Amino acid sequence: MPLVLDRVEKSFPGVRALKGASLVLAAGEIHALMGENGAGKSTIIKIITGVHKPDAGKVSLDGKEISLSSPRTAISLGISAVHQERNLIPRFSIAENILLETLPVHRGLIDFRRANTEAHRHLQMVGLDIDPATEVRRLSVAQMQMVEIAKALSHDAKVLLLDEPTASITDAESETLFRLVRQMRDRGTAILFVSHKLEEVLSLCDRVTVLRDGETTLTSAPMKGMTRRTLIEAMIGRAERPIIPRASTPIKGLPKLEVRNVATKSGHRRISFSLRKGEILGLYGLVGAGRTELARALIGKEKVTSGVILVDGKVARPRSVADAIQRLRMGYVSEDRKHEGVILAHPIRSNIAITIWSRIANRFGFLTKKLEREIAEPLSRQLDIRSPSLEQIVGALSGGNQQKVSLAKWLAADVDILIVDEPTVGIDIKAKAIFHELLNALADKGLAILLISSDMPEMIALADRILVMHNFRIIDDLVNDKGYDTTSLAIMSAIHTVEQASEDQRTAMSQQWRPEP
Repeated sequence: MPLVLDRVEKSFPGVRALKGASLVLAAGEIHALMGENGAGKSTIIKIITGVHKPDAGKVSLDGKEISLSSPRTAISLGISAVHQERNLIPRFSIAENILLETLPVHRGLIDFRRANTEAHRHLQMVGLDIDPATEVRRLSVAQMQMVEIAKALSHDAKVLLLDEPTASITDAESETLFRLVRQMRDRGTAILFVSHKLEEVLSLCDRVTVLRDGETTLTSAPMKGMTRRTLIEAMIGRAERPIIPRASTPIKGLPKLEVRNVATKSGHRRISFSLRKGEILGLYGLVGAGRTELARALIGKEKVTSGVILVDGKVARPRSVADAIQRLRMGYVSEDRKHEGVILAHPIRSNIAITIWSRIANRFGFLTKKLEREIAEPLSRQLDIRSPSLEQIVGALSGGNQQKVSLAKWLAADVDILIVDEPTVGIDIKAKAIFHELLNALADKGLAILLISSDMPEMIALADRILVMHNFRIIDDLVNDKGYDTTSLAIMSAIHTVEQASEDQRTAMSQQWRPEP
């Protein structure tokens, strides 16, 4: 067996992350590692890649016990990983990031021509058609994820760890990745695949190990005969709670948010829509459609070059995120939680209370831990943030718990308009159900929610209406009848139609509808 973890234990201050967990990863197989956020999956990956040392137990490679003292040691042994949180250098080019450990040198200088040629080959493998000389900071989140995958493939690893590799990419990009992964398996590579998307795991993987609270409830079990139900019960100890479609209850009257013929520096043109109190308005589109850029423009992070944004019927020109919060009562849960959603080096209580620091400071302008805790404690309980205390540094939390903290700070701000960008990417089934119920409850209380999601079932279950975006334009405005088959077909038909159209036809399509009066 290429890789074996035998009764591995690992503790951090206040948390016992692994309690005798085991894993047997064979050559020529795709092995799923599953569990809720905080179950210990990321800790296992960090042990295999040399980031953490186990407190007890042993790790063996090709029948020999090994000590993984650093990520460089892991790479030298043929272990490569694509982590859930991206590890690219923003100001380096794509080629420099992909070949960081093996950059070609000619006469003492980096041979960028060779580097770009080699990187282009790996980019083609993942279906990414982009200049390898492009700086990584100019890429979308999805493009960065594909570069991470290309980087891992460049190491020609015998053990490949994929931690939520499809969380930020489209279905088409996912299929390209799965084809590559199957090819690598057939060549004898041992692949560990971590995903919260059960359909992916069931269709792709050969075996599965399930973690619950740091212990293995299934160890290297054959995937044949497994069902969604058996996997969920192994992960959480009970059956799944289905997404319950919400009854549409938008409040009539003046729109809470209205956008009229807005253009942005990012490239949007003629963007018009309205959002009412108590409504969840979906914004759906393939990667690169301009959804996140539009959200950032509405919140004051991207420049609006023309058109009008109105809040409660009055012209609103948010100058910054702080201005949007304080003056317009708008919040934004970013898809990039690591860089925009939370402050990783600060404790949970500070992250949750940050949006209302000016409101809760005492009369001398000072903040105290007690004031922050009074705000953070009930929200931490409501969202089931898994942590030993509110003093826990957010960077030490699992990705799903970081996302909960990111949402909690906007609930603390008590905003009237909430823009939520990919709220459930990379989080487990239980946490996803909590998010869905919470968004429904917030809308029922009158909050106006703009929901950006690439999860089609999530979009159809939650949204009252769905705006379809393509190439920085809105091409359709659908009333959601909550029927998955009919609504998903309407969405994909709209995208397919505009992709087949000429530029003049696309412009006409984007002007065919207007917001409701």
